[in-house]
Amino acid sequence: MEKRIITISREFGSGGRFIGEEVAKKLGIAYYDKNIISQIAEKSGLSPEYIQESAELSPKKGLLAYALAGRDITGKSVEDMVYEVQRKVILELAEKEPCVIIGRNADFILKDRDDVLNVFIHGDMPEKIQRITYLYNVGEQEAVKMIGATAKLEFLDADKNVIMDGSKKYVSGAVSKYGQISEGGSNEYYVQLSFSKEGQKVFKEATEKAVAATSENKNYISIALDGEVQMSPSVKEVIDSDSCVITGGYTAEAAESVANLISSGQLPFSLKDAELRSVGPTLGSKALSTSLKAALIGIILVMIFMLLVYRLPGLVADISLIAYISLVTLIMAGFFVTKFRVTLTLPGIAGVILSIGMAVDANVVIFERIKDELRAGKSVGAAVNAGFNRAVTAVIDSNVTTIIAAVVLYIFGTGTVKNFAVTLFIGIVISMLTAVTLTKFLLKQIVGFGIKNPVLYGIAKRRDA
Repeated sequence: MEKRIITISREFGSGGRFIGEEVAKKLGIAYYDKNIISQIAEKSGLSPEYIQESAELSPKKGLLAYALAGRDITGKSVEDMVYEVQRKVILELAEKEPCVIIGRNADFILKDRDDVLNVFIHGDMPEKIQRITYLYNVGEQEAVKMIGATAKLEFLDADKNVIMDGSKKYVSGAVSKYGQISEGGSNEYYVQLSFSKEGQKVFKEATEKAVAATSENKNYISIALDGEVQMSPSVKEVIDSDSCVITGGYTAEAAESVANLISSGQLPFSLKDAELRSVGPTLGSKALSTSLKAALIGIILVMIFMLLVYRLPGLVADISLIAYISLVTLIMAGFFVTKFRVTLTLPGIAGVILSIGMAVDANVVIFERIKDELRAGKSVGAAVNAGFNRAVTAVIDSNVTTIIAAVVLYIFGTGTVKNFAVTLFIGIVISMLTAVTLTKFLLKQIVGFGIKNPVLYGIAKRRDA
């Protein structure tokens, strides 16, 4: 079935909203993000500000802000009521027209539809840091902390003493389920917590103490995330089992969130900022343009040098160099073969400049051999043929070794290294063709026109041709 609806979930700071908006523009379909909030507010009677913070998980409120909200005697929280309205709005939008929907639990709400494409957006750390610093007006270190908030899970008694942590030593896992918890009871969403043998032993002792403290209203065990208590389910009986259940009038989404939290807290980790570097789009664009200007200036100076030192051969080298640059540019733009299209980055520019240097070096080797032959008394025609024959092996050898290095870099490198390797490979292959074939062809044409004055070929003292 054709996909009519695109839901986009995203990592914090990954730019999912921007991507979603651009996708909607390209496809010519509706885009729904924060504009959904006004519809939810209108139908729920709550303020848009409250819905902004409550209808979707917020980095300011933590991972369990929705799942562990306070509930009334019916088992429903305000968040539950907002979610129900949100669900109706999203279902109506999906029926109304093709669209892109950002967040709002749309992937879960529309999970039973066959015409939905669910997308999750990841982001590189430097890009996420830059985006968060801009959106939340915080420094880079604070942005790193917001991204790397850890999920350290702990079980506490009524006196806030740590009973056990959420590591694999004690907790085997957590899953959300739907069904009857007790015989004759109604179906509901709940979280099933599984213990290791050590965890079962420790949890049994903890529930015994909790039950014994019922008269003191201390018959509960708290679950804390990063030192903050997220929930405090009551203990009604001693639990001597490899599993237990956590209830609370959960929706499917809330139960799944609790289970995911417990699972994420089983492997506590911390994000250590060993080195932080980020380049903004303005700085990156400036660096790219500066590199291009530097490359252009360098090429012009090289062309002038070749012309002054080698004269007619230098002019030929300059023509070949222009042809070489044009051909490389067309190939990297995918003009001939689309698969070779290359994104122009700073490492990519470096690869092109290095290959230009190799191309000029090949011409220098050839022209010096020609000058040697002229100094030995050979005619211009014979010197050109002999110079190319003597130099071609050295040129090919030097270029082949560079090609091998480029191939190795591409195979074992990543990211920008691959980009450098591709541009270097393309540049070296083209440089061999221009240096060995085009330059030779043009020089022979000049000799054929009868231009045989050695002075014009870089020799200071004129010799008879």
